[in-house]
Amino acid sequence: MVGTGGPVATFSVWDYVVFALTILVSAGVGLFQAIRSRKETSSQEFLLGGRQMTAVPVAMSLTASFMSGITVIGTPAEAYLYGAAFWIFGFSYAIMSVITAEIFVPLFYRLGITSTYEYLELRFSQPIRIIGTSMYISQTALYTGLVIYAPALALNQITGLDLWGVLVATGVVCIIYCTLGGLKAVIWTDVFQMVIMLSGFVAVIARGAVLQGGLTNIWNDAGRAGRLEAFDFDPDPLRRHTFWTIVVGGSIMWTSIYAINQSQVQRYISCKTLGHAKTSLYVNMLGLCVTVSLAVMSGLTMYSVYKNCDPLSNGDVNTSDQLLPYLVMDILAVYPGIPGLFVAAAYSGTLSTVSSSINALVAVTTEDFILPFCKNLTNKQVTWMNMGLSVFYGGVCIGMAGVASVMGSVLQAALSIFGMISGPLLGLYLLGMLFRTPNSVGGLLGMIVGLVLTLWVGIGGQLYPPTPDKTRPLPVTVVGCNMNFSTTAPWTSPLPTTTLPDVRPALADSWYSLSYLYLAPFGALITIVVGLLVSMITGGCKQEKLNPDLFVKKTDFCCYHWFSKSKASEAPEKDTTVLHIQSSLDFDEQSKGVEKVTKL
Repeated sequence: MVGTGGPVATFSVWDYVVFALTILVSAGVGLFQAIRSRKETSSQEFLLGGRQMTAVPVAMSLTASFMSGITVIGTPAEAYLYGAAFWIFGFSYAIMSVITAEIFVPLFYRLGITSTYEYLELRFSQPIRIIGTSMYISQTALYTGLVIYAPALALNQITGLDLWGVLVATGVVCIIYCTLGGLKAVIWTDVFQMVIMLSGFVAVIARGAVLQGGLTNIWNDAGRAGRLEAFDFDPDPLRRHTFWTIVVGGSIMWTSIYAINQSQVQRYISCKTLGHAKTSLYVNMLGLCVTVSLAVMSGLTMYSVYKNCDPLSNGDVNTSDQLLPYLVMDILAVYPGIPGLFVAAAYSGTLSTVSSSINALVAVTTEDFILPFCKNLTNKQVTWMNMGLSVFYGGVCIGMAGVASVMGSVLQAALSIFGMISGPLLGLYLLGMLFRTPNSVGGLLGMIVGLVLTLWVGIGGQLYPPTPDKTRPLPVTVVGCNMNFSTTAPWTSPLPTTTLPDVRPALADSWYSLSYLYLAPFGALITIVVGLLVSMITGGCKQEKLNPDLFVKKTDFCCYHWFSKSKASEAPEKDTTVLHIQSSLDFDEQSKGVEKVTKL
């Protein structure tokens, strides 16, 4: 009986067929793009799609990259255990989109870079560029390993699919279409995979609504259990999720992902115009809000189904990341092929993120480590090198899956990785873009200090997890379960999410308990403050001639152009005449200058 615990069905033949077809279509897109672009073999074509992409497919690709298997599996489990606070991330996505589109995109687009870390050399020095690239490669390899391993582990224990067989198959498929098709294959495959992922969420919500008597009943069940109390304005920075940690910390964390992460930047700088690049981020914002809404609603649907029997407490699953796959097999097994669609959705997320990571890793390795030192390579040699690097990094990411298996809760672990490493990097970029004083010495020391302190608090939080009074899991019950263990009476208790060490250091309940969402702003702030102080002590950039294109300009902002147009339309007619006269004079002067140059 649905919702009462116990064993659930396994994959049927049709489920395997649907799952296999999804994987084959993803690989087929890579083959199609390879055949279609076989005459265009330049590095720009492979890594940036020839800079001819348009806004909508890039926006869908940005969203799909965000929607990894971690999102598909981890976010509903988060809503099930902690309530709908994750919905507030919609504010964070909006703030992130504005900052990225109005500050970072114009600058990167103006410089015409391929690797994000080219900026660090232009603004500071080559050693800082190499360090920044190395930090990105380490972060991305570990994160990608987590992306591959966690959904595979969860789905293996529910569906019976061989764990390492699926891991290797995932890596091989990604290697195929990344190697053959480059960025175009990655983007168009992301579009297909996004549709599959959203379909998986919709299937769960629709079937849950039928079983529970409508979405209203699901909503009411969540409300009675306190899972709709999302707006908690407690300013305590040690609380895991509050309005402030999500909006302030989450905005900066997501900015560090979208503004400077090569996987994301590489997409919007592949657009054919700056307008398309900005539009892709704003459309992506809508995609993120739809995605998180469906994921949270899936988690609330899961709670409504299991409100009287928590599968984790009942021993039906071993980790919270197995809750949604368990629900799928419990409520959708009566429809052959639909569980296969969900598994395809989770693995589409994995394929999307892994392929994005591989393509980005190839780009930064080529642009930051190889081409600066090997300048005589032909286009054909560079193309073959890019394809070889795709295969290499695919293998590395599969290997890192073993390391990622010890990281704990997949959603929090993934975001913590970004906070610990991307936070100081974001601070370094802001230091260079917003201030003229910082020099390479200040930038380097600021980044090192910010990284060391952020890793200290972040790794400490992994080793000594916060206590339940900081994380505040919501209560669950097993009163309606078909018991899988001997017990004297039904009981209700808060869900223990982590096993705390017996001996906790003095910093465990203060410094190490800092919300994981504050890791990125903490690292960025330390980097900026230390970088400015050291730069002022060491003389700043007074002796250096800096390219003005390396800094944020007021003309980069949409609001500046809107304001200029409104002021021009309000200007009196005589002023316009003066303007035309001055323009004519300027043109005459320019013509005279051209004549002089011609005579010379």
